[in-house]
Amino acid sequence: MPRIRGRNVRVLFDAPAIAVRNVEMAREIATAGYVDLLVVSILKGSFIFAADLIRALHTADLAPEVEFLSLSSYRAGTESSGEVTVLRDIETDVAGRDVLLIDDILESGRTLAYAKGLMTSRGAHRVGIAVLLEKPGKLAQPLKADHVGFTCPDLFVVGYGMDVAHAFRELPYVGVVEDG
Repeated sequence: MPRIRGRNVRVLFDAPAIAVRNVEMAREIATAGYVDLLVVSILKGSFIFAADLIRALHTADLAPEVEFLSLSSYRAGTESSGEVTVLRDIETDVAGRDVLLIDDILESGRTLAYAKGLMTSRGAHRVGIAVLLEKPGKLAQPLKADHVGFTCPDLFVVGYGMDVAHAFRELPYVGVVEDG
């Protein structure tokens, strides 16, 4: 078990497994019929996943435009506050376009439901959702991801862009910080 910042981190999904799944997801997305695709990465947690998935989309012969939307419902804690705040909005007009939201994890669904509603209200033709991780037992919103990397146990995970109080984002894998 790797020891980082004096804490043990148990690996749940290692870097090679994530890389393989990104390529598989890109192929799935490429055959899903998206037209005039705009990819919107939900920051901050999805930035590494989004970068890798977007590069994989290129190898699957897709050339989406890319935007960034920064939303927050966690702040510095480990549980969602239930209230979503827009910290940084996209600049591109989505009217009539297919939008693929990319996020790190579908847990409560509040953030992604908010983002999907926002894109829909702005006239997006179709709004798809791609997530690295899904925690199916934690949904507080009736929401389904169209493209899922892995089903995740009900644990607070870090790495591959995900953090706890801004730490552990740099890890090339998804893991769980354990005491001891």
